[in-house]
Amino acid sequence: MSSNFLPVLALLAVVLGAVGSLYGLRRLVEVSRDPLATAPFGSGLLPSEHALSRFHVRWYTLCMLFLAFDMEMVFMYPWTRVVAAVGPSSVIEMFVFLAVLLAGVSYAHREGALAWA
Repeated sequence: MSSNFLPVLALLAVVLGAVGSLYGLRRLVEVSRDPLATAPFGSGLLPSEHALSRFHVRWYTLCMLFLAFDMEMVFMYPWTRVVAAVGPSSVIEMFVFLAVLLAGVSYAHREGALAWA
């Protein structure tokens, strides 16, 4: 019975040895554990707000605008490969899809996502 578990025990010994050697290697090459005495670098400016601060609601409409253009490209690349084989129905479907995306972009424009001032 013990001869059946010999390969498993050998593999376990190799894995434990590899993990132990990686921990030892980390101890040899680690940098000092003392924290840095300087602030994080952000273009030379001190942080003006907390790192976990909330975003203004305007950024959500801008994100929706980005997703609209991103989804357009995700679906248009494969569409260009099959448009000749499928025929006019694929062109109509793509224009319907673009109309839905245009509705999202017009909503984002109405909410002021494109106004940078």
